[in-house]
Amino acid sequence: MRTTTLGATGLRVSRVAYGTWQLGGDWGSFDEDAAIAAIRHARELGVNLFDTAQAYGFGASERLLGKALREELTRDRDSVVIATKGGVRPDGGGRDASAAYLRDGVEQSLRALGVETVDLYQVHWPDPDVPAAETAGALQEMVDEGKLRHVGVSNYDAAQMAEFAAVRPVETLQPPYHLFRRGIEAEILPYAREHGIGVLAYSPLASGLLTGRFDENTRFEDGDWRSQATAFTGDALRKNVAVVRRLADFAEARGYSVSQLAIAWVLAGVDVALVGARSSRNIEASAAAADISLSDDDLAEIGRIAADGVQIEGASPEGVA
Repeated sequence: MRTTTLGATGLRVSRVAYGTWQLGGDWGSFDEDAAIAAIRHARELGVNLFDTAQAYGFGASERLLGKALREELTRDRDSVVIATKGGVRPDGGGRDASAAYLRDGVEQSLRALGVETVDLYQVHWPDPDVPAAETAGALQEMVDEGKLRHVGVSNYDAAQMAEFAAVRPVETLQPPYHLFRRGIEAEILPYAREHGIGVLAYSPLASGLLTGRFDENTRFEDGDWRSQATAFTGDALRKNVAVVRRLADFAEARGYSVSQLAIAWVLAGVDVALVGARSSRNIEASAAAADISLSDDDLAEIGRIAADGVQIEGASPEGVA
């Protein structure tokens, strides 16, 4: 597994990280034992960065991650980098990046994960009703207290990061990024690079679209957020499925899967790709993408193919697009 230094944190992390949104209940039912096995297998493959959030199933995802990694967290804590996120009320109450709610959320996350310190704590979504100075100041206090090692943000734009950074540095950014969602390329990525901010991209597989497992007739469980998303219905789905088929042919000719191609494409532009998996087989395939190097010609051709697709949005605390 290739590794990288994650921005100003100085943390040495695997370029493919394990994300756990799919283990919080928003993606339908899953086998908990298989998910625990997948997390442990990811560690065996060299993945050392695991990302979760308080909002994923009222802390269920954090608890499952802590359970899966309990032995390693107890025996060799520094070998695993635990990242979580707060500032969203899991009861549907929306964004809350106030000092009081963040402090309570950190305490809940520490208990759920079973650790004394979170390696990377990220503000899950910018909160327009709370001054950035309050949010940043509260997190710096908890860094000073030893509850957090590093602080980042998620889903922030460049102006929001600059406002936060006026109080304390933004060390990392976690944005959505994949071939059907490239909005960060214009301003956000350049700002992150200019300021030494490590970038962990979530949804590199477009919430499953880029796995090649969907077709025009795919349907999802009622408990799966994708059942309500326009990206997975109608014309957008048809066009993007057609693009994925062409990308799959491109990938197959080079000896890898379309999922691996999509992850490798993301890694050509950011530090880390966060991938979710509910089985050991899936995380093994995703982890292998870290070893794929795409040439400039490859990237250009992938861009040409993807240009025929439809740019899509994902879920937010306010619902799904």
